Amino acid sequence: MMTTKIKKTIICSEIKSFEIDKSKNKIYTPKQGDVAIFEVLSLGKHYTLQSESKRMMTIVEGDLIMAAFANRYATEQFEGYVPEKPTEILDILGGGGVVGILTSKHAAFKHIPTTRIKLIGYAVDSDGTIINTIHRASKEVIFNGQVPHNAKVILSIGSSMDSGKTTSAAYLARGLKTTGKNVAFIKLTGTCHTKDMDLAYDCGADVAVDFTDAGFPSTYMCEKQELLNLYQTLLEKLAASKPDYIVMEIADGLLQRETEFLLRDKSFMSTIYNVIFSCGDSLAVFFGLDFLSKLDVRPAAISGVFTMSPLLIQEVKDRCDIPVLTIEELMSGEAIEYFTKEYAH
Repeated sequence: MMTTKIKKTIICSEIKSFEIDKSKNKIYTPKQGDVAIFEVLSLGKHYTLQSESKRMMTIVEGDLIMAAFANRYATEQFEGYVPEKPTEILDILGGGGVVGILTSKHAAFKHIPTTRIKLIGYAVDSDGTIINTIHRASKEVIFNGQVPHNAKVILSIGSSMDSGKTTSAAYLARGLKTTGKNVAFIKLTGTCHTKDMDLAYDCGADVAVDFTDAGFPSTYMCEKQELLNLYQTLLEKLAASKPDYIVMEIADGLLQRETEFLLRDKSFMSTIYNVIFSCGDSLAVFFGLDFLSKLDVRPAAISGVFTMSPLLIQEVKDRCDIPVLTIEELMSGEAIEYFTKEYAH
């Protein structure tokens, strides 16, 4: 090894003291959120990782990093899972410190390998218990459907990954701020990296939180009740800010596992005041609206990547009576009227 310095990734930022236990490497099967120390064997897709200070830190072969085991679902990047047996050689799946075994990847990365790492040992407490990030620094709150300050929750969903839902949410938050109200942002599901909630905060949200605030390195393959409890936990974290609006994003597309079962859950949807739907192209708009209509969800507005093209906007406007809003319209505040009337559950 070239160094003894341990580079801590952001998902491990709450871990202040630990010991390294090498005795469990060949006998213990990790679970999501378990923390370990790894040596970087070879660089691939990830040559930087988000550090505990949010700074993007460079990694090189021989470095030691602290990261957490988790699953990842990213249609434009990697699919990977926590290993089902003790495993020494692993892949970096996400830049926030997500580690597991690669299962598939987008063709754009056909000739780009993962960054490979070797398990050095598990991070353990003083009593020898393996440290797990999930709810380590926060108390889990059981879902009860109560929204703090009776805030209006506007749900940002998309047809797929990279359809524009984060951008729509962030600039909607900016538009809502023009009304003089308190605005909060939640990213409920996804893979650890703070860039999405940071964008919403930079665009004007008074406070922004995501699943990593409850210690989740990823929400992929979480059970529904676990996600509902996570939602309530994050709502509780916003209570002190007394939000009037909460703009909340759930990751990936309508057909993604966690996104779909949240949309189908009546207790979850009963907390939602309105919906903004983002799409990458015009055809996705119509499939998505049909899918949502079967769930009795009618978005207040449509936005996303397709609104970069005037021609695609016109295609949708010619065939749909739901307002189409560009980024400029979302952040101007002029379109806020579309979100003031609750949709029919």
